[in-house]
Amino acid sequence: MGGTERTLGRSGVSVPALGVGTNRWNTGEPRQARLNETLATAVDVGMGFFDTAEVYSFGRSERAVGVAARQDGRPVVLASKFAPLPARLTAAQFDSALDRTLQRLGRGSLELYYLHFPYSPRGLGTWMTAMAKAVEAGKIRAAGISNCNVAQMRKAADVLARHGIPLAANQVQYSLLHRAPETNGVLDACRQMDVALIAYRPLAGGAVSAGSRKSHGPAALGDTLQKVAADRDATTLQVALAWLLKRDDHVIAIPGATKADHVRQNSRALTLELSDEEFAAIDRASTPTPAR
Repeated sequence: MGGTERTLGRSGVSVPALGVGTNRWNTGEPRQARLNETLATAVDVGMGFFDTAEVYSFGRSERAVGVAARQDGRPVVLASKFAPLPARLTAAQFDSALDRTLQRLGRGSLELYYLHFPYSPRGLGTWMTAMAKAVEAGKIRAAGISNCNVAQMRKAADVLARHGIPLAANQVQYSLLHRAPETNGVLDACRQMDVALIAYRPLAGGAVSAGSRKSHGPAALGDTLQKVAADRDATTLQVALAWLLKRDDHVIAIPGATKADHVRQNSRALTLELSDEEFAAIDRASTPTPAR
């Protein structure tokens, strides 16, 4: 498996297989100048997909992404998220939040908009109906969810389907140190429903480079990653990202980055094709040993 572009389900929207998480982006000089360079570098290396949210730095992440995108001027794919806070109960509040996000980003429309988490006094239905209407209004191209289990995925997809709109993506935590999507059914559901799995914290905050603290079979995860990295003249983080992208074509990863050099390093995973043997060795080393 491979390819530098992947589809957001059946939405008709394609994005780079590797994007940039911006939850640590913030406005203000000289920080903004560094973020402008980070965005430009990401576009240069084929990672022009930026994931933000209204709650990241209280809207300042969206503003920073918007400023950097306008500074660069080239086409980029932007995704943001609606937070279903307890005080938010109406579709009008959804529309207002989306409008403010678009204003901060300096955009008339958004490629992908998520429901940030499924917990809300109104449930999923109200927000997915509002999401569908935003697609119909041309404010967003694709509708997604985040932090949702399989039942919630199916509920969201059913509501969108009433409007003839497919569920595009489910953004969940997924890495070699957090493989829950493989065991809780989310990855299988993404395959069956043709929904993109957007993996956040795909490097577990950098912890994958050290591997697990336990030994799984003949070698710990860290040792296995280091061996493959040495054989491929790569870093362990690049190998970890390449493993995730090879896992399934529905997987898209968004490692966080605030510096151009981080983006350049991550981008190697787009062209690093692991062999089936390397993939299997990493898979074995990162699979937790069942408790006895």
